[in-house]
Amino acid sequence: MNQRRGAQLPSEVWHRPLRTVRPQDLAGVYAQPRPEIARLVEQGALHRVAHGYYVVVPPEYVGRNWLPGLEAAAAGIASSIYGADRAVVMGISAARLLGAIPRALATAVLAVPGQHRPIVLADRPAQVRFVRRDTDVLDAERVETPLGATLVTTPEQTVLDLAHRPGLGNAETEVRSAIATLYLRSDPVRLAELAADQRLGAALRRVRSAVEA
Repeated sequence: MNQRRGAQLPSEVWHRPLRTVRPQDLAGVYAQPRPEIARLVEQGALHRVAHGYYVVVPPEYVGRNWLPGLEAAAAGIASSIYGADRAVVMGISAARLLGAIPRALATAVLAVPGQHRPIVLADRPAQVRFVRRDTDVLDAERVETPLGATLVTTPEQTVLDLAHRPGLGNAETEVRSAIATLYLRSDPVRLAELAADQRLGAALRRVRSAVEA
C-alpha cells in the first residue's frame, strides 16, 4: 500500500543501496534517528538484520514474517559501509547468486576495499565476512536481488576465486560442484586473461584438473 510506504518511510530510506539503512544515514532526516528507526521496526516497516543495520520490508510483507536473503542482506550491509560500487559479492556467495549453489548458506562473503571485522546477523545464525581486495579490478556484473541490484563477480572470476580459496566461507563441500557448473558458463579466453592479470594461474590449473577429473 502507498500509505505504508509513504507514511512510514522517508524517501531517503527507499533510495539507499539495496534498501539498507543505518541510523547515521538518517541524521539529516531525523533529529534522533535511533528512536525513529526503533519505531519503524516496531511498525514492521524496517527489519533489523544486524546490529545497526536495517532493511526495508516489502510493503506486501509488512505485518508478516519476512527474512531477506543472506547474500542480498550482506550486500546491503557492505554497500552501506563502502558504497554500492565498492562492495562486490564474491566466492561462495557469488556462486549462490549465480545459481551454482542451491542450498542456503550460513556465511556471506563480500569483497571490499578495506579491512572489516565479520558482522554477525541478528535475525539468523549467519555472518557476513569481508575480504579486502581491489574491487576496481574484479570482473563483476550487476545482478538483481529482491532488495535491488548488487555487484557480483562474473562466472569466470568466481571460478578462480573458489579455486584459489575453497575454504573461504565454510562451504567446501559445495565448491567443487559450483566450480564445475560455473566453468561450463565461462568464456575460456576471459578465464585465462583474468588468471594472468590477477596471478591466479595456479587456481586456473586446479580448475581445469578438477573439471577434467
